[in-house]
Amino acid sequence: MVTATVWQTPVLVVGAGTAGAVLALELAHHGVACMVIDRGGAAERVGLAHLGGRSMELLRRLGLAAAVRRAGLDADAATDLVWRQRLDRPPVLIAQRPSVNQLRQLYATVNDGSAPAEYHQPIAEARLGQLLRGCLAASPLVDLREGWTATGVRVTPDGVAVTAADGSGEARHTIRTRYVVGCDGAASTVRRCAGIELDALAGAHVRYRAIAFRSADLALHSRGPGLSTLVVGGATLLSRPQRHLWAAHLPLGAGELGEFLGSAVEVLGVQDWDDTLPVARVYRRGPVFLAGAAAHGFAPAGDTPDPGIGDAVNLGWKLAAVHLGWGGPALLDSYEAERRPRALMDRELLARGLETRRRFGRLAAVGAPADYLAGFLRGEPALADDLGSGYGERYAASPVIRYERGHPPPPGPRITPSTWPGGRAPTVRLADGGQLFDRLGPQFTLVDLTGGGDGRALAAAARSRGLPVAHLPLDEPAVRACWGRRLVLVRPDQHVAWRDDAGLDDWDAVLDTVFGCQPD
Repeated sequence: MVTATVWQTPVLVVGAGTAGAVLALELAHHGVACMVIDRGGAAERVGLAHLGGRSMELLRRLGLAAAVRRAGLDADAATDLVWRQRLDRPPVLIAQRPSVNQLRQLYATVNDGSAPAEYHQPIAEARLGQLLRGCLAASPLVDLREGWTATGVRVTPDGVAVTAADGSGEARHTIRTRYVVGCDGAASTVRRCAGIELDALAGAHVRYRAIAFRSADLALHSRGPGLSTLVVGGATLLSRPQRHLWAAHLPLGAGELGEFLGSAVEVLGVQDWDDTLPVARVYRRGPVFLAGAAAHGFAPAGDTPDPGIGDAVNLGWKLAAVHLGWGGPALLDSYEAERRPRALMDRELLARGLETRRRFGRLAAVGAPADYLAGFLRGEPALADDLGSGYGERYAASPVIRYERGHPPPPGPRITPSTWPGGRAPTVRLADGGQLFDRLGPQFTLVDLTGGGDGRALAAAARSRGLPVAHLPLDEPAVRACWGRRLVLVRPDQHVAWRDDAGLDDWDAVLDTVFGCQPD
């Protein structure tokens, strides 16, 4: 007999992958309970997740960065990108990616705002998933239901009703919630039920076959030592942290993997994909939201969960703000306005990287000499020093940022410290050795560099309206040197919402904007 049960939760998260787990933990960080349902049952992933430094800064806010580093690869592990015409020929070019420890050494004495609070961290996808699920299970504010599959989503006058089946097949559940977030991957049920369509990248597309395989061939390992990515002709090979494990991406029609490698392999899994790199046309339909791969299908072309983590943190604190009453309706509207343009930019960069690899393969196939190929590669953005790109994310057209006239400083290959509204605030080491980011509050923080505590009255005025603004007076030369203004309002995600040199007569208007409130 099939039983029916009705559940209530403020927020329902469908999917407990990286984006869904971080979203739930972000809600819990702000004191908001949620339910997470996840179908599970997928084969254990053997991939490597490359967490960017900016994602690690966001996870640091949640107290997770240290745990991720302990579960991740050694801090001395470098991830080289090796370009070869063929496996039996010397490398055309090796683009060396510095290890975490190399970056720590590089920035050990830098304290001008151009050094990050965290660096990148490679970690096995399976270990990252285990860590995050453990955090969900341990949180008293997260109700994790594994083996539950969402089967329907229906908007109601007071929120959303989601139907779900559990793994037993003997129970049907209805979950009533104020908001539902689809973090259920590229084939998202939530997205389909909400009637949200995808926009593919324009132009002709190439289909690929991704193959996870095991090979003990010492010759293969010698050509891609450590955690290398090998671009060989038109194919890409990626070594994995697990012993003898690899992944290959071959254009369809390129032949069998064993023929390509010249040795026998044990195939563990196969997945076909193309480079359409779809992005959802909208990220929200009423109380239904999309995040992570449900909103942008970049895997397996992109091996980083960074876009999904950015979505999860951005949407998580805004949902919490509205649920708790200190955020207005424009705050939820700003999620798509901030995150979808970022996904479109990421898509263009991914597409450019894929095209670089295809062009390299075509040039190698027609016999281009190694020096010509090396010169071609050195001119490609995919090989540029891009340490600052992940940290330089700026929301340029958000309804909840108080912009100013003029132009922001142009981005560079390294972090350009600036408090221009919409961008990530610079962080520095304080006189006591701590990081400035660690001094910011969980909600909004007014960083006060006036020297006389002029921002105290502004923060108090915000709190009198029920708006959580912490006051952080600082007398730190390193902060003054790179922050550029005496009063800077920083959001929960470390982005600058507003700045000025003196308190405004229209402080209420600033608060209305950045908290998404509509003035009376």
